[in-house]
Amino acid sequence: MTATLSLGTAQRQTQTISPRLQQAVRLLQMSSLEFSAMVEDQLGQNPFLEEDPDAEARSAPAQAETTPVEDRELWRMERSGASQRADDSQVSAMELMPERSSLQDHLHGQISVMNLSERDRVLAAIVIEALDPDGYLRIALDELAVFDGLLPAPEPVELRIALKRVQALDPPGVGARSVCECLQLQLPAIECPETRALATAIVQEHLSLLAQRNIAALARALHADPFRVDAACKRLRMLDPRPGWRFESSLPPYVVPDVLTQRIRGQWRATLNPAVMPRVRFNQVYADLFRRHRNRADAEMASSLQEARWTVRNVEQRFSTILDVADAIVRRQQHFLEFGAMAMKPMGLREIAQELGVHESTVSRVTSNKYIATPAGVFELKYFFSRALVSRSGSACSGTAIRGLVKEMIDAEPSGQPLSDAEIARRLSAQGLTVARRTVTKYRQALHIDAIERRRAG
Repeated sequence: MTATLSLGTAQRQTQTISPRLQQAVRLLQMSSLEFSAMVEDQLGQNPFLEEDPDAEARSAPAQAETTPVEDRELWRMERSGASQRADDSQVSAMELMPERSSLQDHLHGQISVMNLSERDRVLAAIVIEALDPDGYLRIALDELAVFDGLLPAPEPVELRIALKRVQALDPPGVGARSVCECLQLQLPAIECPETRALATAIVQEHLSLLAQRNIAALARALHADPFRVDAACKRLRMLDPRPGWRFESSLPPYVVPDVLTQRIRGQWRATLNPAVMPRVRFNQVYADLFRRHRNRADAEMASSLQEARWTVRNVEQRFSTILDVADAIVRRQQHFLEFGAMAMKPMGLREIAQELGVHESTVSRVTSNKYIATPAGVFELKYFFSRALVSRSGSACSGTAIRGLVKEMIDAEPSGQPLSDAEIARRLSAQGLTVARRTVTKYRQALHIDAIERRRAG
């Protein structure tokens, strides 16, 4: 049997994306702050671009409640300040702000100065990266063992040792897998041996009575003096059940909406926010001069001319697309604008994409990092998309509406008697909405509402 080589040609159609289109897609996905910084940079470099003093007047919607002038000026100062440095004799406000490190950064810094082998350091890093923002490890150690970047694969005993190393770091209580373990890790900080012994017994055996602040029952269960038990409980309440939260930034997010909502003749409509639109236009005078006097040595200027045309066109296209998508969302969510989250209709990306004749990925990019101001607050456009959950009656309900119901139930719970996630799921089921307990937990966490233990203790 002999092998032969042959050459042949075949026609095949493939779809490629030009560099220009790739850049357009990237710019569409940018937030308004990033996009404005890019346009400001182009405005400073390209002679065929100039600031358009009339852009805001043309874009301002009639009868719209726009951002106050003072806010718009602050927004422009913030936007331009991102690309400017203070003089050597000046110190900017941003430079005076303290830099906050994350919980993971804080823990990695401690591990890096410990005398560990490279393998032990990597194992500790695996545990650190698996921690939730509140400092808890909610992933089983055997799940961490599937980390495929370490050979040979870590043994269970190695991961337990790595966890103990992390639990010995600052802040005390980090790396705990339960509230009980978190408090136990902090018990050595109690100096009085007797108080520490009582506190240990309370945490290990009577945590529910501690949450209920039932000193008499604790004293009976521990056969101890009520005053000493009360002192131990007060000391326990000084411990931190969520040690990771102290590393979360206390600075509120600064969001300027890309789109505003206004009511026109009984219908809610979307309009662009003039405060976030770059004031840039094509400099036709310079372009005409260049065309009359150009020569072969002006290749760089010709490139700048083409870039300027593309920049202006992309600004127009970007905001036109954002407005089209936002307006389509607003038309479908009239009830949300009238009555709030519980009136949110289920809606998918495909629904908007089909109406506008674009790809779903385009809608996804447009709705990322873009915000809309509504009577209920400022929301990311992605907030309005949720799959339909069908009730026992056959009607569809959005996940956002159910989150609203969860929040309403928690807001109405009696003082000192918070509802568990399981109880909330049962009450939703009684209303015809079959929602799993873990789904209720996910919605509660998305609403930044504490678990039942913390709400009861608070």
